[in-house]
Amino acid sequence: MNTFPQAQTIDEVVLFIEQHPLAFVYVSRKNCSVCHAVQPQVQDMLKEFPRIEPIQVSADQVPEVASQFTVFSVPALLLFVEGKEVLREARFVVMDDLRDQFQRISENY
Repeated sequence: MNTFPQAQTIDEVVLFIEQHPLAFVYVSRKNCSVCHAVQPQVQDMLKEFPRIEPIQVSADQVPEVASQFTVFSVPALLLFVEGKEVLREARFVVMDDLRDQFQRISENY
């Protein structure tokens, strides 16, 4: 079950990034099977990192997200620290590597 808050506009995404020191943005599309497979794994992983706040945005509903964040393929996993992008993964994500990066970033924040 998807429990990520859902952004409905690009302004919501931008405001979310501004308001959360560690902001995770999950960009997906409705008909993307990889998106639907990766999302629950990332959702479970983020339970280990409560300081990282997630939001999900559909590139179908908010097409501006692709140009705003230069997203060429989905899922796109973007982590922002104090509004600056520090991590980007796309399409096929190695979960152990992602966990290691979340750990490193969380510890150093």
